[in-house]
Amino acid sequence: MHLKRWLTGIIIAPILIFPLFIEPRWPFHIVLALISLAGLLELFRLHEHRAPLIIQGITYIVSSLLFLTILLGRIHYWPLVVVGWTFLPMIAGLFLYSKPEALVTSVLAKSVFGPCYISLPLGMLALIDRYPRGNLWVLFLFVVVFAGDTGAFYLGRLLGKHKLSQTISPGKTWEGAIGGGLSTLFAGLWFFHLTRLDSVRVATVLLLLGVTVAAQLGDLAESMLKRSHGKKDSGSVLPGHGGVLDRIDGLLFAIPILYVYLIL
Repeated sequence: MHLKRWLTGIIIAPILIFPLFIEPRWPFHIVLALISLAGLLELFRLHEHRAPLIIQGITYIVSSLLFLTILLGRIHYWPLVVVGWTFLPMIAGLFLYSKPEALVTSVLAKSVFGPCYISLPLGMLALIDRYPRGNLWVLFLFVVVFAGDTGAFYLGRLLGKHKLSQTISPGKTWEGAIGGGLSTLFAGLWFFHLTRLDSVRVATVLLLLGVTVAAQLGDLAESMLKRSHGKKDSGSVLPGHGGVLDRIDGLLFAIPILYVYLIL
């Protein structure tokens, strides 16, 4: 498992990092859009009562438009995209369901939840990329979140005794969570020292603490979704990691923390 985990990471890293340092920027936006689509597909597959293919297709298309609007600099179209992924599935539901029933609400709610949970944070990451030295900020987030995830995984296995949440994620421990936090902190400080992206001050330490807390909450939240449907992994596309959602769950929650830090 450890070998698969590292080999998968070595293969994925260039796919994520290389587009950050080339022009034009559209390859990075395509990568984010594809990750979003893969995550949405896994989320739809988690549910026993899957949304009809038409509704799924609408969700995929409209969510992809989010990244297109950012790439083209048409940020003012964002509200239209959000309205689209809310209203269009409802309109499709009028023709797909012969009578009102609770299942209709459940399916439509899932079709709206997916883009809000997956596509919207990844869209914020695309916006971060547009900031001055934005590619380095994106790389910073990748480094600290994945360092925290790795630290939590290995220190939890080595020292973990006290369960963090027995019912939601039995494998996670408080020792692992602390190890993940320390790994995030050290990786972030090292990154700032190496790149001079930001100075080490109270604000940056608070940023790193916010990122590690958010990332670990995101990990637990995705575990809750999987446990609710009796699944251990969201998918199997990434050997040693599970699915795409298993790999980006912490990142999704951490992105808004960095976004707020930059806009403030």
